Amino acid sequence: MMTFDSEVELVKVARCHDNAKLVLRITTDDSKAMVRLSVKFGATLKTSRLLLERAKELGLDVIGVSFHVGSGCTDPETYTQAISDARYVFDMGAELGYNMTLLDIGGGFPGSDDTKLKFEEIAVVVNSALDKYFPADCGVRVIAEPGRYYVASAYTLAVNIIAKKVIMKEQSASDEEEDDGANDRTLMYYVNDGIYGTFSSSRTIPVLPNLYKPKPDERMYQCSIWGPTCDGLDRIVEQCGLPDMQVGDWLLFENMGAYTVVTSSTFNGFQKPDINYIMSRAAWRVACN
Repeated sequence: MMTFDSEVELVKVARCHDNAKLVLRITTDDSKAMVRLSVKFGATLKTSRLLLERAKELGLDVIGVSFHVGSGCTDPETYTQAISDARYVFDMGAELGYNMTLLDIGGGFPGSDDTKLKFEEIAVVVNSALDKYFPADCGVRVIAEPGRYYVASAYTLAVNIIAKKVIMKEQSASDEEEDDGANDRTLMYYVNDGIYGTFSSSRTIPVLPNLYKPKPDERMYQCSIWGPTCDGLDRIVEQCGLPDMQVGDWLLFENMGAYTVVTSSTFNGFQKPDINYIMSRAAWRVACN
């Protein structure tokens, strides 16, 4: 079983593996996703008909349709349109004599509680669309690819501040009269991990460990957070509020997981961070039993 979205791939399959079970990958509107996939993969509805006709000419068996709305989708209605488009392709296939029995609705489902769009909200939309276009008795098996859902909050990343720069602002006399002192400078923190490492596909705001929690009257500053490499693009957070911290202090980044460690590199000679597995004593006892 394999997917295709172009005539070139069909010709390859016909030449090398003509008894394959083929799944046609279609495009979706992934403009509201964190990681867009349809810019690279998928066939339009118009192209889908041409591909199905070409597959028929080559004597290939097309058994279903797949799509992916993009990882980290923020608009549940994208699924509705994609499932509707898949139904349209199924009907085109039936006209050409294909018996399609598989629908792959891809992934993109959020896997942490800090997202605006919740998994349960997507589930309601997806189930409603499936009931409409692929009811339970239609004979189509529906599968998904919930990778981000399972690992989006797999771990918390702890980084160490390795350097710091204070940027003083130019101020007028009127600014100085109104300023409480917290806006006279911005702080740049450099940490021992960056976008070439664990932050390759993650843009989260740091959390302060309890040790560094600001006091009620403590000043907060506009800060940016940077990775350790020589690349000026290695910026983790463009702007956030943090207290005046020092080299050696720690920052935490929660809900890390999807597309982080697996895409990290050792660019500039910086090693990948160590991973420590932690669980409660109660959970450990259950695991041992």
